[in-house]
Amino acid sequence: MKRTNLILLALVLVLAILPLVLPLPSGLKEPFTGTDDQGQAAITAVNPQYQPWFEPFWEPPSGEIESLLFALQAALGSGLLGYYLGLRRGQSQARRQARDQVDAGD
Repeated sequence: MKRTNLILLALVLVLAILPLVLPLPSGLKEPFTGTDDQGQAAITAVNPQYQPWFEPFWEPPSGEIESLLFALQAALGSGLLGYYLGLRRGQSQARRQARDQVDAGD
């Protein structure tokens, strides 16, 4: 491997491991809590009498189901995005091939 590749690989490893290690020294109970929980805690600290404007109409029965639904949403979104990008690339390649055939026929 070239030296540049090794440096890039080391940087990728550092960037992948660093977020996992940073919360540990601060002594957080749950280092990966959601922003909703953190926001609610900050609002309650500033104004203890705060009442939310509304409540969710359905709450998943467990955290695992909530994670499953989030992962499903991410998978569907990335699948649709990948399909669209692949479709557009195929269309542009077809146009390029048709243009090349017309140019070759002249």
